[in-house]
Amino acid sequence: MTVRRRPSPRTVLAIASLGGVIAFVDATIVNIAFPDITRSFPGASVSALSWVLNAYNVVFAAFLMAGAGMADSLGRRRVFVVGLEVFTVGSLLCAIAPSAGALIAFRVVQALGAALLVPSALALVLQAFPPARRSHAVALLSAVSAAAAGLGPSLGGLLVTAADWRLVFLVNVPIGVAAVLLARRRLAESRAPGRRRIPDLPGTLLLACAIGALVLGIVQGQHWGWGSAPILGCLAAALTCGAVVVWRCTWHRSPVIDLSLLKIRTVSVANAMTVIGAAGFYGYTLSNVLFLTGLWRYSVLQAGLALTAGPVVAVAVAGPASRLAQRIGPRPVLVAGGLVWGGAVLWFVERAGMTPDLAGQWLPGMVLLGIGAGTLFPTLSGTAVGSAPGGSFATATGMNSVARQIGAALGVAFVVAIIGTPTPATAYAAFQHAWMFGAVCLFAAGLGCVLVGPVTAGQAPAVATAAPAVPAEAGPHKTAYLACPRPRRVIALDTVGPTAPRAESLAEFLARTPLFSDIDPEFRKQVAAQSQARHLAAGQWLYRQHEPADAMYVVQVGRLEAVDEAAGVVIGEFRRGDALGEPALLTGSPRSESVRAARATEVIAKCRADLTALLHGSPALSLAQNRSLGGRLQDTRTAAPTAPAGGGRADCAGR
Repeated sequence: MTVRRRPSPRTVLAIASLGGVIAFVDATIVNIAFPDITRSFPGASVSALSWVLNAYNVVFAAFLMAGAGMADSLGRRRVFVVGLEVFTVGSLLCAIAPSAGALIAFRVVQALGAALLVPSALALVLQAFPPARRSHAVALLSAVSAAAAGLGPSLGGLLVTAADWRLVFLVNVPIGVAAVLLARRRLAESRAPGRRRIPDLPGTLLLACAIGALVLGIVQGQHWGWGSAPILGCLAAALTCGAVVVWRCTWHRSPVIDLSLLKIRTVSVANAMTVIGAAGFYGYTLSNVLFLTGLWRYSVLQAGLALTAGPVVAVAVAGPASRLAQRIGPRPVLVAGGLVWGGAVLWFVERAGMTPDLAGQWLPGMVLLGIGAGTLFPTLSGTAVGSAPGGSFATATGMNSVARQIGAALGVAFVVAIIGTPTPATAYAAFQHAWMFGAVCLFAAGLGCVLVGPVTAGQAPAVATAAPAVPAEAGPHKTAYLACPRPRRVIALDTVGPTAPRAESLAEFLARTPLFSDIDPEFRKQVAAQSQARHLAAGQWLYRQHEPADAMYVVQVGRLEAVDEAAGVVIGEFRRGDALGEPALLTGSPRSESVRAARATEVIAKCRADLTALLHGSPALSLAQNRSLGGRLQDTRTAAPTAPAGGGRADCAGR
């Protein structure tokens, strides 16, 4: 049979980075195009057009965790490709949008694509790299995304100057098409082991409604009146939908938000401060764009170049700040970063006047903004992720990204409400008030980090990026080793997978397997305590024909297939609960066939010495072992010599 060749980790990283580039350039490039968009639709108010930004933020925040769940359940490559296709089509539709309403609707399509694209890209990279190199790989992915986000303002200025705002969306199309073609041809499919769990889509929609209602109430507060019935209705709808989301998270198997993580003080504080800090960041970013193009009368290109210094400095500062946090602890770094960042926004309140002064007034403030952003945001994300239990790094990363996007939506909404539609006489004061809002948020985020505790569940990841929309780096994945005395061989076991599902205890699982179901429960617990788990990616070999036998295995989740490599055919199949590999252990002979994972699979390993001791200590286990071997011998005598792929179950002896 023909086996699809697995791509190299570098190939996976390169293709995933293409997806990250279009997703994170879009996070900053649309801000710089916003003034040009408002001129294209003079009949629409600024509050209405703010949904060009916030429709994206709201939908992306709500569907991010669902996208991660779909990637793990339906296949990471499949969801990555679908996300690319949806995002690319959405970009094309935005570029040809005939009205403001159509543009907002097409931004929703873009956000849905990004919610599928971003988590599946991260999962593909985590799956492709071995545990020892995963942190480095995610750092590279984040660095590429950070560079893309940093180039967004200047690139947006160039594109708008060359044509208009439509080119900002159109530039995504050729990159997206190239990424789709490469992904289809070069990436291999993988998904999380175990049963497929459908994400909580009703909960996801309710979360989108809650955020959307809250944002609508804030944006329309001045126009409708803060105490009016529509505003109170929006707030009531937001609270009601939010309460239902929390209730669903208490019982749903794939909740929108993992409430158990929020019981960890550092995780909950870090994510709360992420919401507040993101509100300040996205709020002052929009203020800066409107100030430069509105009051200082800069062209879009000039404004984009003036805004580029901040992200560049932030990327440079992020690495040293993260290493300092690892050395002395995150709390002092976070507090200092928040105070510097808030002080940088106050610089604009005090120094930015009505007369343009790039070198004297603007650039010093942007450098200070970059120092504060690079110190606080990456360290805050790394702390939120690193404080989660080892098997929850991916979930914690998704939650922190959701918190950041919720903050983004709220920040833009508050700034739009604060600035409103000012007259020439009140515009300068309106921008000062918007900057004060950003400063207060950033001061609050920094001071709130006093409540952050030490990172004890894992080492806080060294985040290599300061781009606010870039996912935090997943924490390091620990590797355990199962050492068998004879033969002297070490089997590497990835005990902390990037998307490890919640499962029954090992003893409970063994009680449901034919081999261990009849033995004494206390003895079964001993067996579970002495066993080790091993993860196999789709297509990975468990062992090869003629290798010396050093362990037996029980399939916990997934599916294995026995292969006659000489004939190139599948001769047997092993599913959940099936044992294999013990005949060669008992006879001392080499493996009689090769076994590989038909899809992502978890197996339980018992080495030769442990198995021998168990058989001597439990007559029931010896009897079950003989019964199992006899059944497989009967299957071998009656089965066809070569079964088709996916054919008879466990037709081989499993040696």
